[in-house]
Amino acid sequence: MSPGVSVVIPVYNEEAVLPALFARLYPALDALNVSYEIIFVNDGSRDASPALLREQFTRRPDVTRVILLNGNFGQHLAIMAGFEASRGERLVTLDADLQNPPEEIGKLLAKMDEGYDYVGAVRSHRQDTAFRRGASRLMNAVRERITRIRMTDQGCMLRAYSRPIVDTINACRELNTFIPALAYTFAENPTEIEVGHEERAAGESKYSLYNLIRLNFDLLTGFSVMPLQLFSLTGIAISLLSVTFVIFLAIRRLVIGPEAEGVFTLFGIAFFLIGITLFGIGLLGEYVGRIYEQVRQRPRYLVQAILERKDVASDSRERQAQR
Repeated sequence: MSPGVSVVIPVYNEEAVLPALFARLYPALDALNVSYEIIFVNDGSRDASPALLREQFTRRPDVTRVILLNGNFGQHLAIMAGFEASRGERLVTLDADLQNPPEEIGKLLAKMDEGYDYVGAVRSHRQDTAFRRGASRLMNAVRERITRIRMTDQGCMLRAYSRPIVDTINACRELNTFIPALAYTFAENPTEIEVGHEERAAGESKYSLYNLIRLNFDLLTGFSVMPLQLFSLTGIAISLLSVTFVIFLAIRRLVIGPEAEGVFTLFGIAFFLIGITLFGIGLLGEYVGRIYEQVRQRPRYLVQAILERKDVASDSRERQAQR
């Protein structure tokens, strides 16, 4: 029998926080009085996280499943692995760092009971640095203007999805994607609620500045071609201005005669245009690179092992066959 809720948690080098997560997560779900399963996806951790997950599986094999990937494929592909293995009618994603309290899962499920098929979360009183909060607001604004996807807090992974949305996501074969945005495009009746936010229980964030920039490139290029269109419009505007400027210089030369002045101005304009050109080439390269990765059709992730009870495994295979 399929559980009512599947909770998918990607794990990457979280040995310091996992015991606290286990101590809070299971009681929070037990208190909901619904059948559930917890799917931990180990994303190539290099610390003791896999051993801790194995121990937890032996303690609660009735509701615990562990997927061990044989490398680090990234948070969103780890969640995809959990989605494809899940059996619940409703799914909740949660980070392992305890910044989003597992006690808030009940709020999301209660909101889904009102008829919503996708419930996002907005972190209230964020415990991040001022720089990170400001960068997040900026990227939220840019993303909404470019993709028309309205998510107040795109960085919060505490979200609830209905089974039809997850099945549709599983049918997509994208290598570079952003799951909350992808789910939003498939949702018929999405909504958002405020949830609590806490400081990291232990360890440090796995998202460096480079990873955050790369993630936002995935978001922008994966859901809109507007950046290319904007660059094309910019190129047209600069071309028209260049023609106007050349005509102005020709008339000035005929009226005033040859001049030595203005050389550095021309250098400045030339460097500006070169910079615009290089930016456009880089932007085009981002799209081409993603096309290149997609057409190779390599596996999105590789599973090393799955820890689950035999009856759960057979039920999971049966669901996969039905899909």
